[in-house]
Amino acid sequence: MSKIFDTLQPYLDKAMALETARNLFEWDEQTLAPFEAANYTSKVVGILSDEYMKCLINDDVRKLIKKLKEDKEQEELTDKEKAIIKELDKTYEQLESIPPEEYRAFNELTIVANRAWTKAKKDNDYDYFAPYLKKIIEYKKKFAGYRAKKGKELYEVLLGDFEECFGIKELDIFFDKIKSEIVPLLKQVSQKSDTIDKSYNFLKYDLDKQREFNRYLCGYLGFDFNRGVIAESAHPFTLNLHNHDVRITNKFMENNLESAMFSVIHETGHALYEMNIDDSLTQTPVGSGASMGMHESQSRLFENIIGRSEAFWTPIYTKLVETYPENLKNISLEHFIKGINKAQPSLIRTEADELSYSLHIIIRYEIEKAIFSGEADVDKLPQLWNQKYQEYIGLTPANDAEGILQDIHWSYGEFGYFPSYAIGSAISSQLYAKIKELMPVDDYLKEGNITPIREFLRDSVHKFGATKNTNQILKDVTGEEFNADYYVDYLKEKYENLYSL
Repeated sequence: MSKIFDTLQPYLDKAMALETARNLFEWDEQTLAPFEAANYTSKVVGILSDEYMKCLINDDVRKLIKKLKEDKEQEELTDKEKAIIKELDKTYEQLESIPPEEYRAFNELTIVANRAWTKAKKDNDYDYFAPYLKKIIEYKKKFAGYRAKKGKELYEVLLGDFEECFGIKELDIFFDKIKSEIVPLLKQVSQKSDTIDKSYNFLKYDLDKQREFNRYLCGYLGFDFNRGVIAESAHPFTLNLHNHDVRITNKFMENNLESAMFSVIHETGHALYEMNIDDSLTQTPVGSGASMGMHESQSRLFENIIGRSEAFWTPIYTKLVETYPENLKNISLEHFIKGINKAQPSLIRTEADELSYSLHIIIRYEIEKAIFSGEADVDKLPQLWNQKYQEYIGLTPANDAEGILQDIHWSYGEFGYFPSYAIGSAISSQLYAKIKELMPVDDYLKEGNITPIREFLRDSVHKFGATKNTNQILKDVTGEEFNADYYVDYLKEKYENLYSL
């Protein structure tokens, strides 16, 4: 044990407590807080953010980090402590160049900006949200500029906050592969989309019955209700205070059965990751997921590869039919499986089919690049958004609520996050290929036995928290770093079979 690390510990504990408090306010703001609370709550969040920064960004912590990075001190550290110092050093680098008053003001802004986004989306009024978005982008440009090394693009800096293994170069290569391999397949599939009928999905489904069945689904996958809760919000999300307090939200629509079901499966994938992080790591700087790309791989694995498979639904489809007999009594399991996998271009990312989903991410990636290179003006973003949807999806939003206002992320300044969804989809395929090598996945799923899959993910991915990065985990589990070929092969095999191409 290192005595110097022991000296650092109180700073880490205080920072963790302050971050937990901020997370609680975020949870409350998106679930239960009254609409008009934001302007006043923002002051509280601003003070907490200011204290968080003071706790970490000071001469004492700077000296301790420098000392602990020396070779002699590294020898005294455990692997866990070395990982904590590495993560703390990264956080320090992100924050030290930002003036404290700007950091506080930005965190206050995101609270009111989120409420402005909520109102703008409800009222289909981009002009109401635009001034807030302008301010957020100005701050993000300044913050990235403070940190950018000579010749480094601002957007590159922001991408690194969510996934250190993927910069613009790597993402351009990845997305070019998606365009060249998947877009032609999507065009083929689109010509045959009418062969699959899923009109049953858009009948009326009682909301209370939806809540009950989705809670069942969540528990079926392994969500521990003694260590987690489910609430409702305008945009589903997962938030963890620590591995014994993991919270997810869902959103229900009366005329869309699939929406909430696959949303809760997605968020449960996130939650299982957080719940399975080792107790020794939780409430430390490495007590969360390795990256947002790896995090999204877990949600996309459960939502799509497992959750849309016939094997998964074989033991529980009867329960779904019994929940909604008037709508589903004449819908066979085979019909249902085709329906939940139907590929048809649509405008809403969170409702997108698996095949076209990455196109929604490419659109956001290209727009974000344009914003931070100075090529896109905030006032003209709706036109740019609509243009790209017509180009990539072949559809044009009828209004901004189903267009540029559909996602919550920008209201919190989360530029650089969206590529994580596509990265995660690809990683999920790579991990699943390994899982299939090691166990009879379909047999387990048909038996209603999720445990072997969940335990494999716990032992191979989850328990390590952020002590490893994405490529380190992939190399340890699969024998190679990120390889998008698994994703392309998975989509081709699935949809060529589904549509008899």
